[in-house]
Amino acid sequence: MKIVIADDHAVVRTGFSMLINYQKDMEVIGTAADGRQAFDKVKALEPDVLLMDLSMPPGESGLFAASRINDAFPEVKILILTMYDDEEYIVHTFKSGAKGYILKNSPDDELIRAIRKVHGGDRYVDPVLMDENIERLLNNEVMPEQLGEPFSVLTRRELEILPLIAKGYGNKDIAEMLFVSVKTVEAHKSRIMEKLELSNRPELVEYAMKKKLIDF
Repeated sequence: MKIVIADDHAVVRTGFSMLINYQKDMEVIGTAADGRQAFDKVKALEPDVLLMDLSMPPGESGLFAASRINDAFPEVKILILTMYDDEEYIVHTFKSGAKGYILKNSPDDELIRAIRKVHGGDRYVDPVLMDENIERLLNNEVMPEQLGEPFSVLTRRELEILPLIAKGYGNKDIAEMLFVSVKTVEAHKSRIMEKLELSNRPELVEYAMKKKLIDF
């Protein structure tokens, strides 16, 4: 099983690499410090599993990176690694195309179990986060967009665009990044503001920072 680790802390990458390489059927074939590097590593190395932190510099959400990687390389199973235990992040993990969600403070054997689960094609959520809603989600009894507060009803594309707007990119810049028209970006922006009940960019920036979608 070939694995790439994406985390902005070198000590985390080293520690998890040692743990994973200790397994007879697993090998870390590459590491990355941010979402862009993760995309490049996946493209070059073709791993089976990508273990990726939720929040990485330069402010690009791990969910945003996961969405781009899943679109380009759907055969790669993505396991999100995080400190955040909010249900809405779990919901968006699956909406981004990732297969699993595990806390950074989970026991070593649980991380290995999570990697095996997502590699096998199953969804995985850290056991300490399981509740009725998440269990229904894992059992495909409910769709991600049916759970949670307004943040959870954003589409994958809206979730990609929101942090870019908050970071100050213009509509033309975002359109070029996502290969869509300026009018499409403007339409998504309007829907985001409406769904989140926001009236201006400062409110959107504050919201994005609160939800850990960007870091300054």
